Amino acid sequence: MGRTVLAIGLVIAGIGLLMMAGVPLGRLPLDFSWRRGNTAVYFPLGTTILLSIILTLLFALFRR
Repeated sequence: MGRTVLAIGLVIAGIGLLMMAGVPLGRLPLDFSWRRGNTAVYFPLGTTILLSIILTLLFALFRR
């Protein structure tokens, strides 16, 4: 349980550091947004892929 909490904390801290460094999470290539009238749809595919890669690497590190 302790390692899981630590991993989650490190992920949150890493995201914070990326945002402070100016990486525009949420506005990466492959992040789609569509607006028509009063309807807005946002699909963050690029951000999802990036976070998936980061989490996979972190969990692989903590598994060892």
